[in-house]
Amino acid sequence: MNFKTRITCIVLLVWCALVFKSCNNSSSTQVTDEKIPDQVSYNFDIRPILSDKCLACHGPDANKREAGLRLDDPEAAFKALQENPKAHAIVAGKPELSEAYLRITTTDTALKMPPPNSNLKLTQREVTLIEKWIKQGAKYEKHWAFVAPKKPAVPEVDDEDWPKNEIDHFILEKQEQKGLEPNEEADKERLLKRLSLDLTGLPPTLKMMDEFLADKSENAYEKMVDQLLKNPAYGEKMAIHWLDLARYADSHGYQDDGYRTQWPWRDWVIHAFNKNMHYNDFVTWQMAGDLLPNSSKEQLLATGFNRNHKITEEGGVIPEEYRIMYVTDRNDLFGKGLLGVTLECAHCHDHKYDPLSQKEYYQMFAFFNNVSEVGIESVIGGPETYAKKPLMEISDEDVKSILTFVNKPDTNRLIVSVMGDLDSTRKTHILKRGVYDALGDEVEPGTPSSILPFDKKYPKNRLGLSQWLFDKRNPLTSRVYVNILWQEFFGKGIVKTSGDFGMQGELPSHPALLDWLAVDFMEHNWDIKRLVKQMVTSATYRQSAVVSKEKLAVDPDNILLARGSRYRIHAEFIKDLVLASSGLLNKTIGGPSVKPYQPAGLWEGATSGRGLLSVYNQDHGASLYRRGMYTLIKRTVPPPTMAIFDASNRDLCEVKRLKTNTPLQALVMMNDPAVLEASRVLSAKLLQEKTESKDKIIKAFRLIVCRTPSEKELSVLTAYYDKELKSISPAAANKMVAIGEYPLTRNVDKKALASLMRVISTIYNLEETITKS
Repeated sequence: MNFKTRITCIVLLVWCALVFKSCNNSSSTQVTDEKIPDQVSYNFDIRPILSDKCLACHGPDANKREAGLRLDDPEAAFKALQENPKAHAIVAGKPELSEAYLRITTTDTALKMPPPNSNLKLTQREVTLIEKWIKQGAKYEKHWAFVAPKKPAVPEVDDEDWPKNEIDHFILEKQEQKGLEPNEEADKERLLKRLSLDLTGLPPTLKMMDEFLADKSENAYEKMVDQLLKNPAYGEKMAIHWLDLARYADSHGYQDDGYRTQWPWRDWVIHAFNKNMHYNDFVTWQMAGDLLPNSSKEQLLATGFNRNHKITEEGGVIPEEYRIMYVTDRNDLFGKGLLGVTLECAHCHDHKYDPLSQKEYYQMFAFFNNVSEVGIESVIGGPETYAKKPLMEISDEDVKSILTFVNKPDTNRLIVSVMGDLDSTRKTHILKRGVYDALGDEVEPGTPSSILPFDKKYPKNRLGLSQWLFDKRNPLTSRVYVNILWQEFFGKGIVKTSGDFGMQGELPSHPALLDWLAVDFMEHNWDIKRLVKQMVTSATYRQSAVVSKEKLAVDPDNILLARGSRYRIHAEFIKDLVLASSGLLNKTIGGPSVKPYQPAGLWEGATSGRGLLSVYNQDHGASLYRRGMYTLIKRTVPPPTMAIFDASNRDLCEVKRLKTNTPLQALVMMNDPAVLEASRVLSAKLLQEKTESKDKIIKAFRLIVCRTPSEKELSVLTAYYDKELKSISPAAANKMVAIGEYPLTRNVDKKALASLMRVISTIYNLEETITKS
């Protein structure tokens, strides 16, 4: 290592240390300064401390419980201690007699709780909260998420002019409590881009921009909302979060990872969102469409939801082991995606934090354990293996009459994996340690009593489970989906951990708002489009994303929503924006997935050598320009550019995508053939227009960034164009304009084309282009 390298390393280490210290200081100051509430709440103040620091050893899991002490259950916490019958862990009103309090405050390391070797430590604020809670009577409450929501009164606020609907009252109340004011409304150009991307996943057209800017009426914004909600692209945009949740992919998974034809189910999801199928029906059809009275082919197709999981085609496996894995996958999806609880944590033992026993896990498991399926039906093969039994066949006649939304491109046989139960009932046992052949006690279908006991009037099958799910006494169903939609439009949920409403999950930032929306959603018959409109027409949603130093200091994560949310759009919509702005977008809805540009050798380097997906045969023509959601997802080698932008690989249920920033993302935008081809095609179109170069750049900027450039921006881009026009060589120009398969425009000046192409590529590479702001 030379001297210069050593100096660089030392500087970096010092910088990291300062940043770490700064973060720690900031965090500890914030914690210390936070006021102790007058009335300590078990749910919002005490339970999070117990969950983080105590319940691993003193919680629901009996096998891991130390000293027989359970602190999450009042009856156990108040009774005499197993090791000292004269003492009690908690004595209501008397912290000085409460062994739990004495143990957390002692200086004796042999008695100190949590033990020093656990690397857990309570802050002084946490100790003070526990002391005050015990003094106030140590009142336990059922976990907030397991109590059915009640509609709270809409709060009064000081600034009565700002709210547009009820959402704003709840948001503004919190802001006023913290001394904050909301931002002004975003300018019309940025607001339209935000709205169009959120409702359709596409940028607004120039015509839409011009009309919206010209419309000075009071309801101009609401008219635009209604127009976008009617756009068929709305169903495509809304489908993305559901495809993640339902782990939709175009391959079976595992090592061979053969092709599957599950895409007609995706067509149905788009169709269901576009016709505004209400959430209770939308989920019931997917859960139990085959069990509904006089079930239709459309209802049967909807049940493909529960057949999107991975299915093995490898010889030599143990069939029952894999069948159990399929049922486990469905059960875990139901817990995470629809109930917002980490049900999978009770697969091998009682849940360590939530009141979910292993027995209850397998009672839920029993609902999905009666499907007429096997662990391995066939090894990888031809079209007859593209779906697994139970399956349905979609005929040309079906597409003409019943399933008109299915985009069947040819007359070939089309099969889809769906649900269908055995004629008899398969026994379900608790599996010891979760092992497929370690059978324990037999169990009947049932649901966790801590959430809502299963009503005897419901049938003990998937249809009964759906009825239980949409029972208005169920505390989770509405809250969880409202939160997922809030996350779609505001970047993060009211409950940040959208897949975990349990003890280890984050507390809601606005609990009263979440309950109000959840009850309102149910009262209006689970109407999704109405809920979406409520959110996007709120003053909260319409705020400018500009952030002042003061707001950044008080609320760096924008939890109080005193400014508009600003974050990068999903991977699929980045591709859509590039294609739409260049005029290349193929707007065909539905149909089989496509294989666009991809670096060579990726599939070939990770294949067993068998099946249709062992070699990547790129598509051509119009298929190259389909929306990102139609890109073929092979589970073992997901689409690389989409993976770089945090798209789900669809292995398992995913309700919240990661958000990363890496150099690879910049490299994709600079070098992806799809972006460079779009730059060339848009350049060629603009060069055919009889306008000044300055006007061409303004138009390109508006198409891509969705606003008019400032004078400074225009000056920089125009100067860049002039510079490239003078300096680019004919050989470099020829090489640049050869990128992509879209035909090259005839009789075009290649130097001008390449120069303008570079300017447009630069605009595509602006951070603002792929950011919702």
